[in-house]
Amino acid sequence: MVGLRERKKQRTRRALIEAALRLFDEKGFEETTLAEIAAEAEVSTRTFFSYFASKEDVLFFDGASRLALTVEMVSSRMPGERLADLLLRLVRASLQRAGDDDLSMMEAPLRLRLIMTIPSLQARALHLLLDGQLQLARALEDAFPDELDHVDAAAAVGALIGATKLAAISTINRGGSLEQAEESAVRAAQLALRGLSSIG
Repeated sequence: MVGLRERKKQRTRRALIEAALRLFDEKGFEETTLAEIAAEAEVSTRTFFSYFASKEDVLFFDGASRLALTVEMVSSRMPGERLADLLLRLVRASLQRAGDDDLSMMEAPLRLRLIMTIPSLQARALHLLLDGQLQLARALEDAFPDELDHVDAAAAVGALIGATKLAAISTINRGGSLEQAEESAVRAAQLALRGLSSIG
């Protein structure tokens, strides 16, 4: 059970995220200051730094936790589970988690628009994406020690993440809904996994 102190920290963190996203949408990312975010969330700037190191960190608020859960899923591969089955399970679980998080889903179009239009955020997103793929590839190689080497694992992760992310973004850019983007991601994953069937 989560204690009172932890619940208060979670509320403060969420208030900062909501305030930042609201201001980014109304004023623009570069025009919004840390002080304004803190004031909007009714906390001090010092408190802001207890939760986030920068404005960029607020925008990528769920990246680390989602990556940790995904790596954990790979590490706890079910006995005899095939590579393609595990990877498709990862995609479905990731989409399910995003769907269960109302904040992530509600703000997805805004976050995508900011990342696609602001160079510093593009750079940060690419850095996080590459780092995450490297971590996931290492976990995959460890989960299939007798079947995959580092190249196999890297190819599998790169193909899967590249296919799903690009399909989802392409769908949203064409005016599709988040539900349609999810469907596109699953379809892209299935296509990528067919191509990966020779691995392992």
